[in-house]
Amino acid sequence: MNRFVTAATAAIVSFGLAGGAVAGVTEEDLLNDAATPGDVLTNGMGRDLQRYSPLDTLNKDNIQNLFPAWAFSFGGEKQRGQETQPLIYDGVMYVTGSYSRMYAIDLKSGEELWQYDARLPEGILPCCDVINRGGAIYGDNIYFGTLDARIVALDLKTGDVKWNKKIADYKEGYSYTAAPLIVNGLVITGNSGGEFGIVGEVQARDAETGDLVWTRPVIEGHMGTLNGEESTMTGTLNATWPGDMWKTGGGATWLGGSYDADTDTLVFGTGNPAPWNSHLRGAGTPSEGNTGDNLYAASRLGIDPATGEIKWHFQTTPREGWDFDGVNEVVSFTDKDGNKRYATADRNGYFYVLNREDGAFVNATPFVSNITWAEGIDETGRPIFVEDARPGNPLEADKGEMVFSVPSFLGGKNWMPMAHSQKTGMFYVPSNEWGMDIWNEPISYKKGAAYLGAGFTIKPIFESHIGSLKAIEPETGDIKWDFQNDAPLWGGVMTTAGGLVFFGTPEGEFIALDDETGEKLWSFQTGSGIVGQPVTYEFEGEQYVTIVSGWGGAVPLWGGEVAKKVNYLNQGGTVWTFKLPKQLAMAN
Repeated sequence: MNRFVTAATAAIVSFGLAGGAVAGVTEEDLLNDAATPGDVLTNGMGRDLQRYSPLDTLNKDNIQNLFPAWAFSFGGEKQRGQETQPLIYDGVMYVTGSYSRMYAIDLKSGEELWQYDARLPEGILPCCDVINRGGAIYGDNIYFGTLDARIVALDLKTGDVKWNKKIADYKEGYSYTAAPLIVNGLVITGNSGGEFGIVGEVQARDAETGDLVWTRPVIEGHMGTLNGEESTMTGTLNATWPGDMWKTGGGATWLGGSYDADTDTLVFGTGNPAPWNSHLRGAGTPSEGNTGDNLYAASRLGIDPATGEIKWHFQTTPREGWDFDGVNEVVSFTDKDGNKRYATADRNGYFYVLNREDGAFVNATPFVSNITWAEGIDETGRPIFVEDARPGNPLEADKGEMVFSVPSFLGGKNWMPMAHSQKTGMFYVPSNEWGMDIWNEPISYKKGAAYLGAGFTIKPIFESHIGSLKAIEPETGDIKWDFQNDAPLWGGVMTTAGGLVFFGTPEGEFIALDDETGEKLWSFQTGSGIVGQPVTYEFEGEQYVTIVSGWGGAVPLWGGEVAKKVNYLNQGGTVWTFKLPKQLAMAN
């Protein structure tokens, strides 16, 4: 492994940044992460994934006084998509880069303290760029995943490897790109690789040793494990899958999960069933005794963090046939009437609210325009399909009937995380307005080969814009305002008690909007497209904001006509950190 340690690192090891020993991060620290603005210990700025900061020093009146404090380059020739979220702890920023790298950066100076490079093997099979979405801190370690489907524990102070464990076999198409989730001393991971006929799974490991505690496959028919022994089967064999299709059924858990401490529940989303061709899976024309729903693909699952048992499920797109993954983050919140809810903005174009006790359906409303595949969502939460909008069955032909579908397979919303404001009660959802020509093709499974059975071309549906950041009222689904952008939005959103909504664009602009009106209040040009996730924190009495800039991700690789529209954008890899100085905090 490649690790670089500077003199500054040695100083930290000997004395600690504050002149004393660095205390380990506890479960209580993780539980309170959202309420402690001096650090950011978890993906989502809290395990509920609200991405809301209680800091209000920086606000609508003084946002114009926010200016760059330092910038850090990832360096080298590995300037690919940078979808990461930085973590902040004890005066150090920890941030991952493309090609499975981790950096520790001095928070005050922007100086590199150490670097870890996973040194990936030949033959990795990442679906959608060589990205990494961040790490997780617990005890004296930081954990992150690699593109060859491994999970690594590093020493916070030195970057030394504590342990390195295999999640799955990358040669079969597995990879790992999400930030891990830590609950009660367990490191919880999903897996990636849904386009290769893999099987989605959630795994829990002992944080200290890396030893497996439990595994939970998410496709019916597969057996879970607990403490090294078989536990229970997922679902009921062949209840919703024909024949042996479940054995390569997809459902990758590639975005990771959230944790609801109130109900002690892990909530994970699952990806598309494999292959894309729904007719091969019995989902195009369900037969008697088999619904064709292909559980638990394209679903949200509530999982017991101690045992890996599934508590409940909600399937957003049963009979899925458009690559509408159900992995989008599930955010815990309390609505205006005091009800404890989950919210999730699905790839299929609908914004869902669920009950937090049992995952039961509450409501769903469209958040993008011109949806074609369904007329709406019924009172049970099930879509009302437009059967003529399903890609046709190829039978003996080279391909089935082509349809134009909205949204495209990249979704009304893809991976890019939304934010919830406790101040306004609204969700701020990065979405895209596009459609696709899609058709089915014959396909058979081959280990390590793409397993789609479909072809597609993505197209914009409006001349004026593709990207659309929407403020949504969860109780009604009403869209209060809509900030439109020429290129697709592909990065995360953050909101603050200061009334600000932060996000970035592929054109390189880092932007702050008014949370109530959507008015642009501030922006900064970072020099490369932004697909990363912003954070804010307090350091030495001043408020800071950080975003990682570096264009890439799925759009340039899979975007069809849209990719051509943005092919002029430059790649990069820079951590931009801004601050509001004390003397300007009170200035208007």
